[in-house]
This record gives sequence, C-alpha cells and structure tokens, in this order.
Amino acid sequence: MAPESLQSLDAILNTSLTLLAQLQTALTKIHATPNQPSSNTPTLTKEGQPIDAIALARDSASLIRAHTTKLSLLVVNEPFSAKAVVGIVRDLVGGPVPGLASALEECTPDRYTSVFRKELAWCCRTVFIELSGLLSKVPRDGKALSGSKEGFGPDRKGSIAFTGVLWAACDEVTKLANLGIGGFLKIKVEEWRDTLQDVMEELKEWGDEEAEDEEEGDEEDEVDQLAEGLQNAHLSAQDMVDDMMDSASAIPKADPDKIRPRLETSLKRLRLVTILYNAIVKRRIKKLPQLPPPATADEDAQNVTKRLDEAAAVLRVLPDRCGDLACAFYELEPDEIDSIMDQCFLDAFAVSELLGRSWDGGKDEFTEWTDKFQEEMKGR
Repeated sequence: MAPESLQSLDAILNTSLTLLAQLQTALTKIHATPNQPSSNTPTLTKEGQPIDAIALARDSASLIRAHTTKLSLLVVNEPFSAKAVVGIVRDLVGGPVPGLASALEECTPDRYTSVFRKELAWCCRTVFIELSGLLSKVPRDGKALSGSKEGFGPDRKGSIAFTGVLWAACDEVTKLANLGIGGFLKIKVEEWRDTLQDVMEELKEWGDEEAEDEEEGDEEDEVDQLAEGLQNAHLSAQDMVDDMMDSASAIPKADPDKIRPRLETSLKRLRLVTILYNAIVKRRIKKLPQLPPPATADEDAQNVTKRLDEAAAVLRVLPDRCGDLACAFYELEPDEIDSIMDQCFLDAFAVSELLGRSWDGGKDEFTEWTDKFQEEMKGR
C-alpha cells in the first residue's frame, strides 16, 4: 500500500478526532448551562424559513449511522483500502458531523426550549463520543483488523457489534427528533410525576407503620436482637443500618411534635400535586401550539417556550424537594418539615399560576381548574 495513502488516513483521522473532541466539549457546556434565552438569529433556508433543527439532527444522525456501517465493514475486510476509509471519514466530517453540530446551533432555547435543547445536546454528544471510539480503532498500518487484532469489544465479535453502540446513539437522536418538543416534554413530566408518586407512596407506607412500643422490655429485646445480628455472618452492614434507621424513624405514639398531622396534610397536598402533573400533560402539553413557532408568530406564541422552560424547571425539581421532605419526616424534624413543605407547595402554586392561562393568553377550562387547585391547596 502506498505510503501516501496511509499518511492521508493518519491525517484525516487525527483531524476528525480533534474535531469530535471539540464538539463533545461544546455540547457538554450546552447541557450544563442554566436556562438562558438565546440571541442567535435563526439561519434561513432558500425559501426564507428558519432551518428545522430537529429535522437536521434526524437526517445527520441517519447519515452518520449509514457511513459508519460502511466504515466498520471496511476496516475488517482484506484487502484493506486506506483510500476507501479516507473517503468515508472525509464524507463524515464534511457532512453529517458538522450537520449534527449545526442542528444544536439552530436549536435555540427561545424557539425550541432550553430543556429540549439540552436533551438534544446530550444525545448528540453521545453520538460524537461513540464515533470517536470507532475512529480510534481504525488501523493505521494498512492491515485490516481481524482475529486477535480486531479489538472491537470484549467479546471480539467484530465491527458490527462495536458499531451497534454507535447505532443506538444515533437512534436516540432520531427517537428524540420524532418525539418533537411536545412529545419529549410529555414523557419528562410523566417521569417527574411518577417519581413524585413514589415519594408519596413511601411516605404513606412509613406513616402507616405502627409506632413501636417504647416499653423497657421491648427495648431490651431490640438490643438483644441487634447483638445477635452482629454475630450473624449473614447480616450485612446495610441490613444493620436499615434496622437502626427503621427503629429511629418511627413516629412515637405520643407524637409530641405533631408529626402525624403534618404527614396527613402533606400527603393530601402531594396527591393534589400529582393530579396537577396529570392535568398539565392533558390540558397544556398535549395542546401545545406549533413548536418551534413560525417566524410570523405573535408575542403570545413566542412566549410559549419561555413559559415551558420556567414550568419545566419547577416540575423537574419538585420531586427532589419532596424527597427532602420525606427525609425530614423520617428524621422527625418538625421545623425542617414545615420549611420544606411550604417550599414544595409554593412551587406547585407557581406552576399552576404560570400555566393557568392558555397558550394564547386567554382563560379556558384549565384556568378554572387551577383556581380550584389553589383553593384546595390553601384549605389543606
């Protein structure tokens, strides 16, 4: 094989890997950056319309998948053709790779929401990571990978098995693009709701446990049981921690700090909050206007993405905050319970207020529902 061909292969691989590393860094920053409006002006097509970032991401991911399928076959078949590999890599870095990066540039928060942009950035970053892995395995000595030198995974099944990871990453981009902004947000809100329901169920089960008898005889029995457990080789450290935590967190029968009334109030409100999540999906997410909004959209339509980002920020953090509330209950800390409980339900109020009006700024059935929701929350 001509030395020039190997030199060209070496050069294009080095350039490509450097580019992919830079893109990974940029996309990591996008995913980690707090929600901020973008000042970028959308690039227009020949027809004068903004470029469809979602379609561009889908098409670019599909092309990367197709090109790397060819590449993975070339590197394990004899005779190895450095020229053919160079051609495919050049096509990758000259088309779909920058295309996928451009999709993120066009996927501005003010048109596509920050929450969707961050998810797309993360999916695209994964594609670039896996593509870097594949390119780093391309042989530079002019000999195809075969047998013990194949090196495409612990099971040594070849490039198709290794490339399957990259295919999956490309498929995730396609899946996200096919969902669109509304479909993605629906799934996320339902996931956050499910987490919230899990917290609520755990709290309910904890509250339903019968308070332990604090008589001296029972305490002595408990000490004896723990001592026996320490001698039991089958009792793990985690089992002992769980036993001690369970014992410490039970609500005393006397309940001097009024933990149980607080628990009952919190559970009632948490149930209302989970209903709010369901209502948001049904009455707001499923009835989203066109996103991204057309260039001719009025101010209300352009504010939809801002409202969605503000609501998503609260809906995402509420389950975590309620998890903190559960911990405060388990530790029997009344002041901490009151503080976190107030913040949880202030957040729920804020979301209901933010999404109370329809997307065009008017009142509708959901507006009336949120008014009743707020009244119920106050009354609990």
